Amino acid sequence: MTTTDTVQAPAGTIVGRRLGPVRRFLGIPYAEPPVGVRRFAAPVPRGRFSEPYDASRHGATAQVVPLSETTTVPEPSVPGDDVLNLSVVTPVDAERCPVLVWVHGGGFLAGSPASPWYDGRSFARDGVVTVTVGYRLGVDGFAPLDDAPANRGLRDLLLALDWVQENIAAFGGDPGRVTLAGQSAGGGAVLALLSSPATRGRFRRAVSLSGGHFEVAADAAHAYLERLGDRLAVPPTREGFARRTVEQLQWCVRELRAAEALVLGPGVGDDVLPVTILAGLGAHGHDVPLLLGATGDEFDGPLGAAERAAARAAGTRTTDTLFRAACPSTAAARRTTTAGTWLYSFEWPSPALGGAAHCTDIPYFFDVLDAPGVAQALGPNPPAELATLMHADLVDFVRGQDPSWAKATGTLGDPAREYGRPGAALAADTTGAFDPVARAVVEAC
Repeated sequence: MTTTDTVQAPAGTIVGRRLGPVRRFLGIPYAEPPVGVRRFAAPVPRGRFSEPYDASRHGATAQVVPLSETTTVPEPSVPGDDVLNLSVVTPVDAERCPVLVWVHGGGFLAGSPASPWYDGRSFARDGVVTVTVGYRLGVDGFAPLDDAPANRGLRDLLLALDWVQENIAAFGGDPGRVTLAGQSAGGGAVLALLSSPATRGRFRRAVSLSGGHFEVAADAAHAYLERLGDRLAVPPTREGFARRTVEQLQWCVRELRAAEALVLGPGVGDDVLPVTILAGLGAHGHDVPLLLGATGDEFDGPLGAAERAAARAAGTRTTDTLFRAACPSTAAARRTTTAGTWLYSFEWPSPALGGAAHCTDIPYFFDVLDAPGVAQALGPNPPAELATLMHADLVDFVRGQDPSWAKATGTLGDPAREYGRPGAALAADTTGAFDPVARAVVEAC
């Protein structure tokens, strides 16, 4: 039976819903709506609510237009201007629980924090508070414009982390035990923020699933914006893009994106990212333990076992260069950290998608195999035991425990945990899982 549940927080009175042992407070604005003069500006903190805030449903999403007609992760778009909002899922009677702050993926162009795959009910069951965050996307969040602050989407996430520090104790969370985590673009955002001098003290642990060093070079971004402006018949400036709605921009981005993998994303050269992500990882976040990994096949599609082995041994697939190579290079950059870096590789081949495809590890880490869309992505009988193991490893990490396998240093033969490799244990500690892409890292060092 669902009942109302009220929290008195520094942000104001927030009214959510309780169902059994789980409390949900959805769509809480942490910033003013980024519209009008605030559209391409730095986020403005939301003032204290003067009336009880109804947090019974998901808030508006920055995504208006999905990245494609069908996506592996169910990614609902919710209309509205108040897109800078977050949701909190917490155990009943929670008190100083560790906190997982989740950043969704979508190529920095799309994605939705309202996905049922990101529901924190299993984390709540295990004594963890989950916060899912919405942030600006595409042109609004990441286009480098001469008369606007850069990295607006990352600035949104920084403000959301500030909100967590100020308010999460009212929901039973411990602001001193915050883990920042995300997948794909979200995992890339985690690495970007971990590399930033602006984030110190906002989170104590970090997890990157299929993330990478996804900064976009300024010349490439400007060239893309020129093409976008031509198609929209506006100059590629703040004033020009402001003449078009978010929906118009997102449709145009989707139409132009077909042949380009990463067109907008974090940019280097401001106070958030003064240097490249890899350089920043070598200079900052040394007191933050990091767990990161990738799926075995990401975007490289179904192959036979022999073909897959040969392709992986070459280390030249999109999967390798865009995602997996970031694992040993990040470990190498953090080699001198006191906190440590641990690697995992998700190897379970989905019978529905073929191979260990992009996003297929999310329902296992969240332990939500019964969520909508999971059967379509993973087939009718995904192994529940694998979800139990992966989720437990992530919960232990968020609680403050170091992984049971050895730390990585970015060298050949680095240790890693493999999940779901056919013919092996569901979770097996191994070495060399990232060697095909680590060769280049070793040579560079």
